[in-house]
Amino acid sequence: MTTLLRDLTPEPGPARRMVVLTAVQAAGNGLFLASAPILLIRVAGLSPGQVGIGLSAAGLAGFAAAVPLGKLADRHGARRMLVAVYAALAVLLAAYPLVRDLAQFVAVAGLVSIAETAGSPLRSAVLRSFAGTAAAIRIRAQMRSGFNVGFLAGAAVAGVALTAPAAATFAAVAGAAALAHAGCAFVARTLPGASPVSDGRRPGPAALRDRRFLLLTAGNGLLELHTVVLTVGMPLWIVAHTGAPAGLNALLIILNTVVVLLLQVRLSRTAGTVAGSAVLVRRSGLLLAAGCTVCAAGSLGGAAVAAGGLLLGTAILAIGEIWQSAGAWGLSFELPPPDRLAEYQSVFGLGRAVGQFAGPALVTALLVGVGPPGWLVLAALFGLAGAGCAWLVRPAAVRFPAARDVAGG
Repeated sequence: MTTLLRDLTPEPGPARRMVVLTAVQAAGNGLFLASAPILLIRVAGLSPGQVGIGLSAAGLAGFAAAVPLGKLADRHGARRMLVAVYAALAVLLAAYPLVRDLAQFVAVAGLVSIAETAGSPLRSAVLRSFAGTAAAIRIRAQMRSGFNVGFLAGAAVAGVALTAPAAATFAAVAGAAALAHAGCAFVARTLPGASPVSDGRRPGPAALRDRRFLLLTAGNGLLELHTVVLTVGMPLWIVAHTGAPAGLNALLIILNTVVVLLLQVRLSRTAGTVAGSAVLVRRSGLLLAAGCTVCAAGSLGGAAVAAGGLLLGTAILAIGEIWQSAGAWGLSFELPPPDRLAEYQSVFGLGRAVGQFAGPALVTALLVGVGPPGWLVLAALFGLAGAGCAWLVRPAAVRFPAARDVAGG
């Protein structure tokens, strides 16, 4: 227990402030995301279809703005941009209760999506500006644990708020989320800030013209389908292909969260170099494939066997998720040119965004439409993606000085 607490507790100073910032933001997001769709329908008067259209449009807006915002951060400073993003989110979230029609919802949700999409690469760029790769990986792992705790806490409060879905509830939820992000803006101002490293005129390798990095981004996006498998594939599989109780899905999510919370820091320690990160990414593909195979094998028995297979498969997938995250952090920190870090981080995040956009349809088609063989198709995709990412960063493929220490593995 002492070792676990030591793993989860960041060092005083900027590292601890980054973890606090992440946990506070996650609490605000957990509260808002778990309640806003229902409140928009019951209080703002939008239809479920309008909410879906608005969120899809917002997602596209965030996707389109990611790389330009990354370039701005390299030119003007990632910390300054991060403070601005949190301040904007505080204002926009507070404005949500004023939404009364689809046009207003699309406008507010689109701006929120743009700011939120920019936040992750900006946090990574700020973190990397004051911490070496090994330290940044450890802090990033602690940030992820803090995110899980904060998000669960916010979602729990949302469950209470939704017992009284009225206009006052919407105002309170939006206000609390806005205050959380205002607090994040304040904390972000206290972080170390490196001077801008790009004047926007350097003709170096822009991320969108770096074909190898784009392929790595696509491969990592495939690996990140583990999130869609857990949140979309598992519940649909339980209902469509097993006799297990629907409540098993909640247990699977809790199991995943606990495993990641307890082991993320410890299992991320070897991601401080490109060599170590490449090994973790390869292992993640193999373990994600193994988890899918176990889930498929559970379908060979009755409800109890199916439930056992899903529980064991989820635990294996969670370890694969940990290795995928750690390996991706290491590669995204080490491979970009130093003066284009935010831009490259933004491009790297596009793989995740595409996976979240197209993943639900793919996973649903495989698991609901195809059945048990669909799990094996996913297993093959994960295994190939992990091997492909590791191959892309082999020594002969890497040209940036920071990434010359790649080994096999």
